[in-house]
Amino acid sequence: MPGADGSILITGARAPVALHLARLLHGAGHRVILADTPARPIAAASKASAHYYRLPPPRFEPRAYCDAVAALTRAEGIGLVIPTCEEVFHLALAWRGRTMPALLFAPDIELLAQVHNKHSFIRLAERLGLKVPETTLLSSRDDIEALRDSSRALVFKPVWSRFASHALLRPPPQALDAIAPSPAMPWVAQRFVEGEEISAYAVARQGRLKALALYRSLYRAGKGAGIFFQRVEDSVARELVEHIVAGTSWTGQISFDLMREPSGRVLPLECNPRAVSGLHFFRDPARFTDAVLGDGPEVAPDVIAPQTVRLAMWIYGLPVAFRSGGLTRFRQTMREGQELLDWPGDPAPVRAQWPALAEIARAALRQGISLQAASTRDIEWNGPADCP
Repeated sequence: MPGADGSILITGARAPVALHLARLLHGAGHRVILADTPARPIAAASKASAHYYRLPPPRFEPRAYCDAVAALTRAEGIGLVIPTCEEVFHLALAWRGRTMPALLFAPDIELLAQVHNKHSFIRLAERLGLKVPETTLLSSRDDIEALRDSSRALVFKPVWSRFASHALLRPPPQALDAIAPSPAMPWVAQRFVEGEEISAYAVARQGRLKALALYRSLYRAGKGAGIFFQRVEDSVARELVEHIVAGTSWTGQISFDLMREPSGRVLPLECNPRAVSGLHFFRDPARFTDAVLGDGPEVAPDVIAPQTVRLAMWIYGLPVAFRSGGLTRFRQTMREGQELLDWPGDPAPVRAQWPALAEIARAALRQGISLQAASTRDIEWNGPADCP
């Protein structure tokens, strides 16, 4: 792959997926540089990191962020930049507007924005010939009023959002009074789909699938991000993912929220053009790297055990277990789950969770927001309004 012979820069070092990717590429012999905006992200503590660079927050200082990335790619001889979180949008904008010395492992900003938008993604999937749940764009209060009587059959969510933040699942009509969509910040109303949720993590190059993991989240941080993951096999879901990456000629990481209906049909709900926790089901550095960056065949997951972050389970999963009377199930899943931060010969990131969490908690207190919101506030991308 062009650009893969030099040092590799992985951004979004706060995320466990960035740490995992660094370990895989380092284990395959690559020199890995990490970058992000926190002072002490977990991945920076890893032996896989040759150096960690702290960057300006891209959401609030986009020009300074782009300048810093350009400078470090030149200084470190970076051949390839791999984003892992929503900084991918800010990087794509930087690559569009200037000559950069490295290859960005992601599509252009137009395609990224199209799949990130929860309405235009559904329309894209529809054009590609896939069955989709009925999804309506909401740009005004009049659009909301037209659906008030059917609200209990729908899911309402902002077009630009993550972790199910602000989503309303089958709300009563009066709950819609809190929604104020506009042309600049639209929402969607999507038919609530009964069935089993499937998450998909994929890597593709020029529309060809190179890695795929399908899984379910048995525990979540609130109603959004998963914290305990169990692998699944589903040939229909695989075909759907293959169809989308081929139809878009996708290069980079891409993830989907899917729903398997009782009939066996799998429908796409939304897309996240970034890394997600399915990456943790790959632990063979050589095979993964050869498939993703080299000429090797598609790599299948090689981890069977459920994956989890135990600290997150204690913070989010245990209170839910107490409230729901599910302590027995909680204890069983904790026994079955494998700590996804563990890696032979690299124990420091497990300890690094605590200072990383403390840094996020301080930001949450200063801003008066949740831990989850604070964890991504400085890198979020909420559509064209966030373009410099």
